[in-house]
Amino acid sequence: MSAGMLAGIEAAPTPNEWNPVAPKNVLVSGITGQDGGHLAEQLIAQGDRVFGLVRGQHNPRKQLLELEFPGITVIEGDLTDPSSLIRAVEIADPDEIYNLGAVSHVGYSFKNPTLTEEVSGKGVLNFLEAVRLTGRTDKTRFYQASTSEMFGGLDYNRPGAGYDEESLFHPRSPYGVAKLYGHWIARNYRESYGMFVSCGILFNHEGERRGLEFVTRKITHGVARISLGLQDKLLLGDLWPKRDWGYAGDYVDGMWKMLQHHEPDDFVLASGQTHSVEDFVRQAFALVGIENWRDFVEQDPAMIRPAEVDILLGNPSKAESTLQWERKVNFEGLIKRMVDHDLALESSK
Repeated sequence: MSAGMLAGIEAAPTPNEWNPVAPKNVLVSGITGQDGGHLAEQLIAQGDRVFGLVRGQHNPRKQLLELEFPGITVIEGDLTDPSSLIRAVEIADPDEIYNLGAVSHVGYSFKNPTLTEEVSGKGVLNFLEAVRLTGRTDKTRFYQASTSEMFGGLDYNRPGAGYDEESLFHPRSPYGVAKLYGHWIARNYRESYGMFVSCGILFNHEGERRGLEFVTRKITHGVARISLGLQDKLLLGDLWPKRDWGYAGDYVDGMWKMLQHHEPDDFVLASGQTHSVEDFVRQAFALVGIENWRDFVEQDPAMIRPAEVDILLGNPSKAESTLQWERKVNFEGLIKRMVDHDLALESSK
């Protein structure tokens, strides 16, 4: 056959050829959390078949999940139970796995370090092994939710540039240490078995789905209640730490883009800007017309951590250029979304 004739024939797709827009089977751990909710919403809208890994037989979040997303197939499983993960992978037969499950509260990790290690660290290994042992190393793309807490705020020798994918790690909490293990074991499976494993090193991403135990939601929920006369004081820990904050919905889209890329890699998702907890508090109170916010805020010694990270600032240039990832919600817009949500929530009670 001539070269001209060959040029007119479309090459047959290979077994590993990836079509980002084709419907897929997707297995998600941590689907009842903030990021899981955003991801489920996006995947269902795309026409994917979504399987959610939910811990426990009578987890109340299971019923809430099924009410919000009736198209989801719930699979009972636990990151600390390898056999349940193997079963979940066999049932879902996933094209993609998003491992978002973790003990994700930094303060809680100091009180329960062993559980944090078992879930956020060893749980990653258990999930990767489930993929390997079921013979899906060539079929399934795996996303590992890494975190900016792995950097720890130390060795920060490039002020203004922000941490990127090549920066040194120095975690300052059991959560950060466990996540660093998960990050490195994910990279090890990518390098050792040729698995498509991408790690998203996400800086603080918040939103209306954030749990009330997290400082940003604690602030916006408390501000809403104070403005409505339902609460007198807002109890917080330190106000001076600085964080790189963005909107969770934007960051979840970045996760998805990582698994659609033609090769696995690690990517930092961040805003490239930093604001203190005090900045967040001030902005939230300003949105409800309260300028003398210090009259309503008290420090609770019980909320002070044994070791605190001074500043976290990320450099998302690699994700922006390689994945064409972009943020749509800025710092002020994030806080407004959360305050408006909590005002509506408390007003409806």
